[in-house]
Amino acid sequence: MKDDKLRIGITHGDINGISYEIILKTLADTRINDFFTPIVYGSSKVAAFYRKHLNVENFSFNAINSADDANPKRANMINITADDIRVELGKITEMAGDASVAALRAGVKDLKNHKIDAIVTCPINKSNIQSGNYNFPGHTEFFASEFDVKDYMMLMISNTMRIGFVTSHIPLEDVSKTLSKDLIIHKIDIITKSMIVDFMIHKPHIAVLALNPHAGDNGLIGKEENKIIIPAVDECKEKGMLVYGPYPADGFFASAMFNQFDAVLAMYHDQGMIPFKSLSYDGGVNYTAGLPVIRTSPTHGTAYDIAGENKASIDSFREALYMACKIYKNRTLHAELTAAPLKKVDPESIL
Repeated sequence: MKDDKLRIGITHGDINGISYEIILKTLADTRINDFFTPIVYGSSKVAAFYRKHLNVENFSFNAINSADDANPKRANMINITADDIRVELGKITEMAGDASVAALRAGVKDLKNHKIDAIVTCPINKSNIQSGNYNFPGHTEFFASEFDVKDYMMLMISNTMRIGFVTSHIPLEDVSKTLSKDLIIHKIDIITKSMIVDFMIHKPHIAVLALNPHAGDNGLIGKEENKIIIPAVDECKEKGMLVYGPYPADGFFASAMFNQFDAVLAMYHDQGMIPFKSLSYDGGVNYTAGLPVIRTSPTHGTAYDIAGENKASIDSFREALYMACKIYKNRTLHAELTAAPLKKVDPESIL
């Protein structure tokens, strides 16, 4: 059964966390089926457990064997786990890690084969998912590897800001020695292209954060600004890009200066994540910019501490679903506009 609606794949993440709670609560509102067709890569047995445990009534998945069979009026599920799978609420288990990988592999396969239009990944545990079949620090690096992409970026999105990262999942002690002028320019290029293609912002204004307190105080408390970051910003300006900074992170966020820019580039993970999560509350989305496909995710983790307690917010997951649809449509529109640009008209010809 096919129609023109987008097909959004959903990987179930860690079965012992809050993934099934947010999936069930979100998809139980059948109005969501008016916007896209959900296809969950998960476990019918686990879904049944959580429906009963959380008292989710009047909802069930349409069981299918292939995304080709998805019912556009229902929430669909492709079972990718063995029948002996077991839920252990709030616990880190090998079985849960294996189920996370199985869902990712199945979803990515369908994404590559164009059976789904975009994918939303529910939270995984970075320790129990590691194996000979999966050895990545997070979803971002996994998708970059699967689609053979080197030019990618973790981009956090909310109604108030968009934040990208020069470095992401590396130890803090490695940040300074990883930074270089070329790397920063490269990341500015990625975030600028994403703003243009994925968010339809014609001339994006990009703010670049400093690494050191007070932007290094002209070299007194750090030399990275003068040696690396400022030269990178200047070179981008020479290319005609609207790039500004570096700004000291504390004053930049405290004064709400971020509202003046289309995107912000942070030097390392926590520099951007702490203000983002503080200001976006539950509505943020994690997006992997630079991929040939669209992958979004809620910004929270597995939340083992509230697993099965019916306390999880669905806001971030729901926004991740809608954001995947929005970016897909923006990319489609951008491709159409660039493939058929408006023709120049000689003013004298219409006089």
